[in-house]
Amino acid sequence: MTTKTLNEHLNWRYATKKMDATKSVPQEKVDAIVEAIRMTPTSSGTQPFELLVVTNPDLRAQIAKASGDQAQVTDGSHLLVFAAWDNYTADRIDAVVDLNVDVRGDLPMLRAYYDNLKANYLPRDADVNYEHAARQAYIALGVALVAAAEQEVDSTPMEGFSPEAVDEILGLKERGLRSVVLMPLGYRDQDGDWLLPMGKVRKSRGTMVSVID
Repeated sequence: MTTKTLNEHLNWRYATKKMDATKSVPQEKVDAIVEAIRMTPTSSGTQPFELLVVTNPDLRAQIAKASGDQAQVTDGSHLLVFAAWDNYTADRIDAVVDLNVDVRGDLPMLRAYYDNLKANYLPRDADVNYEHAARQAYIALGVALVAAAEQEVDSTPMEGFSPEAVDEILGLKERGLRSVVLMPLGYRDQDGDWLLPMGKVRKSRGTMVSVID
């Protein structure tokens, strides 16, 4: 059996437009993708977002309506919702410190680092902090797309939805979270997806990459 390289997996994946609603992603593959998201690097190790794995058909139907009726939300078997912190708070940063102390010990330099982080983050406007947290969620989205491809699971990153509506459907505001991006998981409809037979379009390396010696 030939093992695919990472770039071969990335060439295989595409933003699936139509998924086969009769197929479900096995739990072990979902778990592998979720674990990759958990392991994603984030700024200062804060991991300022949460991941919701939505399988409930009624909730996914509501989210689909808030997403312009994009069928992948309901035709896929799992919907990943990346939800960022609505703000950085002392309690949230202190929880990161506690986690570090549990793993690495109570190092003076560690507390000094996060005290400095609080001094910089806490005075900022909540929207500035949310946008920073949302960018960390996008790092996780990138890792999730690669992890799904490695598992040969189809996925589609989605920004075309009403965050306010999704927040209400999932009760995110009460949890201090705001939805950032969606990612349905499933399997491509081999006969029904118009995009499947199309060639992958990417800029050439020469156009996109500059080497500065």
